[in-house]
Amino acid sequence: MLFSVVIPVYNRPAEVHELLSSLAGQSYKRFEAIIIEDGSTFKSDRVVAQFENVLPVRYCYQENQGQGFARNFGMSQAKGDFFVILDSDVILPADYLQVLRQAILSRKLDAFGGPDAAAEDFSNLQKAMDFAMTSFWTTGGIRGKLKDPAKYQARGFNMGVSREVFEKLGGFVDPNQGEDIEWSIRIKKAGYRLELVEEAYVYHKRKNTLKSFAKQAFSFGRNRVNVSRFHPEAIKLVHWLPTAFLLFVLSIVVNAVFFQVFLLPHLLVLGVWALLVVFTAGWRYRSIVVGAWALVTSVIQLCSYGAGLLTERARKAAKG
Repeated sequence: MLFSVVIPVYNRPAEVHELLSSLAGQSYKRFEAIIIEDGSTFKSDRVVAQFENVLPVRYCYQENQGQGFARNFGMSQAKGDFFVILDSDVILPADYLQVLRQAILSRKLDAFGGPDAAAEDFSNLQKAMDFAMTSFWTTGGIRGKLKDPAKYQARGFNMGVSREVFEKLGGFVDPNQGEDIEWSIRIKKAGYRLELVEEAYVYHKRKNTLKSFAKQAFSFGRNRVNVSRFHPEAIKLVHWLPTAFLLFVLSIVVNAVFFQVFLLPHLLVLGVWALLVVFTAGWRYRSIVVGAWALVTSVIQLCSYGAGLLTERARKAAKG
């Protein structure tokens, strides 16, 4: 099996270097890497040139169109049997492609999605953001741990499809608005086998500040509504939970300022959740500092996602 690893990039040469270094160390060698420069000002061509004698890598440039369309272009240039799509800010464990190959063959997969994790050398804030995006207490674990792997909706930071899927269904329909979720749903509706491969994880080295993390989570909420334009069933009860959390927190604030009625029970509920977040994150990463940061990032992630979904849903309703 020949993998084509498709990597869109925008102004991230340092990230490309780390990702290509991890590709060079893969135990499974039958792959090509395709870097698609999506109209960057700070280009990665010199970085890619450093690896041309180390691994089969190609560099392509296009005017800025967004990551979804950059991925489409990369897949149109690919020679492999199976296309692996990665974000530029991930790093691969050495056995990533070997594990993925075994899962595809043994489970007869047409497409897959994999989870993300934090490496030991990541900063405390990066580990806290990883927790906020993957924990049961924030996302219900839907991003990487499911009892039924067939229910997983693949994300663009770590996903892939067979050549047949791409040629029959086409690629992403949006440049950057939940296009990976839409594609996942479309693939499943067409009868192809897409599942979570939990063992094929990547280290997701986010470069976010707290402000950019909040903006990203807000856009994720908005994007879920955008996906519902194509698939009305895309918004489920679980996707409204962050909005419920946001409204619950706001109700506590309003109650504390104006009413002070039954305030203690609400604070106790919030306090128990906060303790569970701090304890779980602290235990996972063996650091109480990460646990404390995880509480901050978890509140930001839930409130921002909830606000994004609510805002976009209201805007859509106003348009009729």
